[in-house]
Amino acid sequence: MSTRSPYSGASRKLVLALDVGTTFSGISYCILEPGHVPQIKGVTRFPAQERVGGDSKIPSIVYYNKQGEVAAIGAEAVKDGIEGVADEEGWSKAEWFKLHLRPAHMANEGKDHVPVLPKRKSTIDVFADFLRYLYECALAYIRDSHCNGAQLLASVEQNIEFVLTHPNGWEGAQQAQMRKALVCGRLIPDTGPGHARVHFVTEGEAGLHFCVENGLTTEALKNGEGIMIVDAGGGTVDISAYGQMPNSEWMTFQEIAPSQCIFEGSVFVTRNARTFLQDRLRDSIFCEEVDHIATCFDKTTKLTFRNTHEPQFIKFGLSRDKDHSLNIRSGQLKLTGNNVASFFEPCLASITQAIISQTKDATRKITSVFLIGGFGSNDWLFSQLKSCLKQREIDLCRPDSYLNKAVADGAISFYLDRFVKARVARYTFGVKSYTTYDRNNAEHRHRVDSVFTDSDGVQCVQHVFSPILKKNTEVMETMEFREKFFRQADSPLAFQNPMLDEIICYRGPDENPCWVDVDREMYSTLCTVVSDISSIRDHLRRQRGNDELTAQISWKDHGRERRGPAKVIYLDQ
Repeated sequence: MSTRSPYSGASRKLVLALDVGTTFSGISYCILEPGHVPQIKGVTRFPAQERVGGDSKIPSIVYYNKQGEVAAIGAEAVKDGIEGVADEEGWSKAEWFKLHLRPAHMANEGKDHVPVLPKRKSTIDVFADFLRYLYECALAYIRDSHCNGAQLLASVEQNIEFVLTHPNGWEGAQQAQMRKALVCGRLIPDTGPGHARVHFVTEGEAGLHFCVENGLTTEALKNGEGIMIVDAGGGTVDISAYGQMPNSEWMTFQEIAPSQCIFEGSVFVTRNARTFLQDRLRDSIFCEEVDHIATCFDKTTKLTFRNTHEPQFIKFGLSRDKDHSLNIRSGQLKLTGNNVASFFEPCLASITQAIISQTKDATRKITSVFLIGGFGSNDWLFSQLKSCLKQREIDLCRPDSYLNKAVADGAISFYLDRFVKARVARYTFGVKSYTTYDRNNAEHRHRVDSVFTDSDGVQCVQHVFSPILKKNTEVMETMEFREKFFRQADSPLAFQNPMLDEIICYRGPDENPCWVDVDREMYSTLCTVVSDISSIRDHLRRQRGNDELTAQISWKDHGRERRGPAKVIYLDQ
């Protein structure tokens, strides 16, 4: 477990971790008091919550009225009878909105099953409203749970830091959208200092921090072996592998394989169940009840399913609802255990394959896997994964704590402790460029149509991919990766300020990608670097190239052309 030092800051600070999940979200926080050891706490009480003792999670659902205003949110959006009210009032529902944020290269993952957003609402709009709600819930909880809570909040009003979690597969573009949502939700100002108050951590890395914080990794790391974190949530399953850094202090970790993110969370089990129910009930009087029955399955049967030997029941109606031919009695649909297991099977197979792939890619032997996340609390998923991994001499365990608050707690630990010092590049990053044309190179001859003559008079071939950071490279937090490139023009005026350079990402299987016109669909623009070159342009000087002009003077002498020497003088521009 971590041995955290007292907070050395000069003033009190509040750190809020907002973990927006596909189906449920959580909040953790830490009040940093100068001279005191920081403690991680969770928000366990939300408005309209049914459970008297509270809960550490809240549904990720927002209802909007016809005017586009929030009508119900969080626990309010799942109260009994809310669907009838929504239908009568013409409300629109936003759920699974997190999946609309997925990167372009993951756009087809679960595409046909992600609910559309309400009209005139963007992903950022919904995120902004929901983040604002979580923020207000956190403030209300702190105000009511701490002595002099109102005074405490007043003292940190201008000193609040935010930690936002996201799946392993999310990148800089998604982080920028989440930051924009914080601005739109009025949680931070749209300024440099405001943006600096926002921190991002992957769900896999947050999960590692949670496991370390709770002392779960001690035994697993004794022999220098690796561990794996499997964060199984509502929409995504994030898989990350870590090992302790050699010759370093205790609790200093490095990634030992590229992290993974697959769209095989618990919502897809419910999707499979809905497909089954549609087929089973197609020609019955219950065909229009499929969505309701699937929702009942999601809230009850799915959560309690443990084995295939016992029949499973979905209670969805009243005692008068029955159809013996469909195994419906007293408002309950009876299914075999194998039926329900089949709903889990595609997700289980994908998760198992991803874990096995990660163990093969890891640079150290992995002997322990920690399963966290709301989906991870499912006993059937846990038992099946445990049985499969046991055959490979890998131990699978679950933390004996709230699995659905692991990421939020881990996000606070990430802010405080920063256990991970090195990560592994998941893709290859570089720039588009060109190189000197070599007629003896078959690849160059294949691209002869792209050959051009540059300012030096040299023939060059285009479509070159020049890597700067290669896949599987270990990246330390303070490490720089640099390559030299040059840009030519006939005049300093051709260098526009600011100068824009695109960083390209290659996501394909090639270990040494060289050409952007090969596997075109595997290349995408990661970001654009905007550089102020105003101080450079003034110092540019014309250089002589290989195609310098030569001149002669010619004249007619009795009808015959004669020539004489002439000199070309270049003026600096």
